[in-house]
Amino acid sequence: MIDILDEIRKDLRQSMDEKTQVTSQRFFKETIKFHGVKMPVVNKISKQYFNQIKFLPKSDIFDLCEILWQSGFFEESIIACNWSYYLHEKFQPDDFQLFEKWINKYVNNWASCDTFCNHTMGKFIELYPAYMHRLKIFAKSDNRWLRRASSVSLIIPARKGEFLNDVLEIAAILLVDKDDLVQKGYGWMLKAASEANQREIFDFVIKNKSIMPRTALRYAIEKMPKNMKAEAMKK
Repeated sequence: MIDILDEIRKDLRQSMDEKTQVTSQRFFKETIKFHGVKMPVVNKISKQYFNQIKFLPKSDIFDLCEILWQSGFFEESIIACNWSYYLHEKFQPDDFQLFEKWINKYVNNWASCDTFCNHTMGKFIELYPAYMHRLKIFAKSDNRWLRRASSVSLIIPARKGEFLNDVLEIAAILLVDKDDLVQKGYGWMLKAASEANQREIFDFVIKNKSIMPRTALRYAIEKMPKNMKAEAMKK
């Protein structure tokens, strides 16, 4: 089973793009390990090799994901994110503990955080909304990636109008967070929620705009009409 990871890494090395290798780091404040492979190629490799292992028990595939996360390479983390999401029809409640561990232990950049949380975590919460309270615990964590995860896990459900009260509660917990990546995360969540619940999100922004970081505020109102944006931006 481990042999397939050697094949994946060989493919990643052979797919290295010099420009991607040079420019990837500029998107991150943190120092990230890259093979230097373009995302469409990473996703293609991900699907190709998943087709070879999809017959395996879920636990075995999760074990492979763990090893990919452990490598520290950005592209391998994305493959782990994709593989875990491909298994969403087999998710069970006790998978949450493993997903939380991966965020807490391995996530070290916004792109891995968002890829994993938008899809794997977002789908898990849709399937098992009783775990929403754990996201609210994430929002109070010392780990910036868990705090960001608390909001970006709800991007896709929020866009569909789901979990509005929980979205507002998490935004309230994160409201004055000093980390810009957390501010951008919950601002993005509010923006997504505004697609289905514009008035409620606008009211939240107006109520809190005196203390809401401008970074989060600008994200939250991005899809609103000009008159609403102007009102929200008034000092």
